[in-house]
Amino acid sequence: MQNPIHIIGGGLAGSEAAWQAAQAGVPVILHEMRPARKTDAHETDGLAELVCSNSFRSDDSDYNAVGLLHDEMRRCGSLIMAAADKNQVPAGGALAVDRHGFSNAVTAALTAHPLVTIARDEIAALPAPDKMDNVIVATGPLTSGALAESIRAAAGVEYLAFYDAIAPIVHRESIDMSKAWMQSRYDKTGPGGTGSDYINCAMDKDQYENFVRELIAAPKTEFKEWEKNTPYFDGCLPIEVMAERGIDTLRHGPMKPVGLTNPHTAPVGEDGRKKFARSHAVVQLRQDNASGTLYNIVGFQTKMKYADQARVFRMIPGLENAEFARLGGLHRNTFLNSPRLLDNQLRLKAMPHIRFAGQITGVEGYVESASMGLLAGRFAVAQRQGRILANPPRTTAMGALITHITGEANPDTFQPMNVNFGLMPPMDEGKGRDRKLLYTQRAKADFAAWLAAQ
Repeated sequence: MQNPIHIIGGGLAGSEAAWQAAQAGVPVILHEMRPARKTDAHETDGLAELVCSNSFRSDDSDYNAVGLLHDEMRRCGSLIMAAADKNQVPAGGALAVDRHGFSNAVTAALTAHPLVTIARDEIAALPAPDKMDNVIVATGPLTSGALAESIRAAAGVEYLAFYDAIAPIVHRESIDMSKAWMQSRYDKTGPGGTGSDYINCAMDKDQYENFVRELIAAPKTEFKEWEKNTPYFDGCLPIEVMAERGIDTLRHGPMKPVGLTNPHTAPVGEDGRKKFARSHAVVQLRQDNASGTLYNIVGFQTKMKYADQARVFRMIPGLENAEFARLGGLHRNTFLNSPRLLDNQLRLKAMPHIRFAGQITGVEGYVESASMGLLAGRFAVAQRQGRILANPPRTTAMGALITHITGEANPDTFQPMNVNFGLMPPMDEGKGRDRKLLYTQRAKADFAAWLAAQ
């Protein structure tokens, strides 16, 4: 019997790492502290529970970097992508999932795998190599205090930290569809979609400006003294923080009206052609579960107090009688200064039997986190088998991301990073969409060659 690979943390990255290792024939012990030890953001004890938005973002592998990452993970037999595809809900061109169905699918697959043991225990310190010689830490931004202290001591430097906010979820039946309407932006249709996958709530200028004023004035969650210098992550800003940056900030962000036409307004146009006036601002809600009974308010992360959330969000036309399945919240995230601490195989330089994976490495987004779990699992298998697996080329989505977090990024200014074409070697040919297609074509060819060489 081979010694098992120990994976600490049963989120997306840990679950993906466990699946990759087990599928390669190496036994795995997956340590998950829930339900014995709760976190500030999780609601269940399921593996790969999604606690923020349920969107995996664009699924377009020809013109979008995150869609390309989806494609690469599917080519690697990703459990996370298989579960997402199985539990997909309509979301235009995006891949969104039923959160509970997704978690249940991941949990069931790993529970049933003969080489995976799920241990419901808390690992409170980084294990010594004579105890566990091949370890992946995938505890995410909600790492328990004891383990965080152990990592901090081993790394010799402080974590970096920021705040993530969570958007509220509304019961579909409580939305007034005499004011709201169904439409995807620009009527875009994705897999399983119809071009009418979002609920839209329009505001005129006065409604919008009153709403912004109330957002800013509403009481907010107070930080503890030791938390006050922790910044927000720009990719998940509370909506009231965005509002404070200027009266039109939200109209150019999560409430932008472009690509949407309100059928409840009087048509305008020439020659009898139907054309509806653009709204001043639009709030969008995206389906949150497979049955379509729950919708989350897109981009409406918040740190407002609960009673004020309900009051302010009911100012939105169509949500006057909204019933909330979950109100928004705020939780503190931590991540490593990976360019300084990790080698290009995601190993902690100070303790090379320890690898890190997922959001704790400084990648931002569910798919990015899972992709680092995928690579960590494959790297750990290669180590167990006495070989070294070469990194994917930097021309690929996964290769660009791991290169950035383990070496390309400036450690003095390191912040969480989504996958994007700017991380890849530049191309001189083409412009706009044509250039994006060239990036993805190059990436797909290079990734196929990397997979074939394993």
